[in-house]
Amino acid sequence: MEPHFYNVDINWENSRKGIVCSPELNRKNGLCIEVATPPEFPKGMEGIWSPEHLFVAAVSGCLMTTFLAIAENSTLEFASFSCKAKGKLETVEGVLMMSEILLKPTVVIHSEQYRDKATRIIKKAENACLITHSIKSKITMEITVEVAPHLIEYK
Repeated sequence: MEPHFYNVDINWENSRKGIVCSPELNRKNGLCIEVATPPEFPKGMEGIWSPEHLFVAAVSGCLMTTFLAIAENSTLEFASFSCKAKGKLETVEGVLMMSEILLKPTVVIHSEQYRDKATRIIKKAENACLITHSIKSKITMEITVEVAPHLIEYK
């Protein structure tokens, strides 16, 4: 596979806040995100995405997109996918770092017959996630597979 590059530009606005954009994304829809020091730190700001939130979101987003690709290739019929994620920031050997991320994916399937397949695909997605491969944080998962046969299936 050829290398891919993802560009991000950040510009300081004021205090401990900036705006992060991507030239590739801005051409299409103009999306930018405010980023600030989290409120747990001096001069941190509430209600604004922090680098720590974005880090956890990258892991969770990678799990979802990898799951969707594997589920499609495996012809898994499911109604929904969601994932709660929690990152742990702590001092490890004198260094402040995101030491752990807990992922709690939930997949809703139409029939009990797909439960094992859904679980296998979530685990396979975790093992194939390129963001997870790129970080030092310990990743753990608590998988939930629910059956709701009356829901419209994903296509």
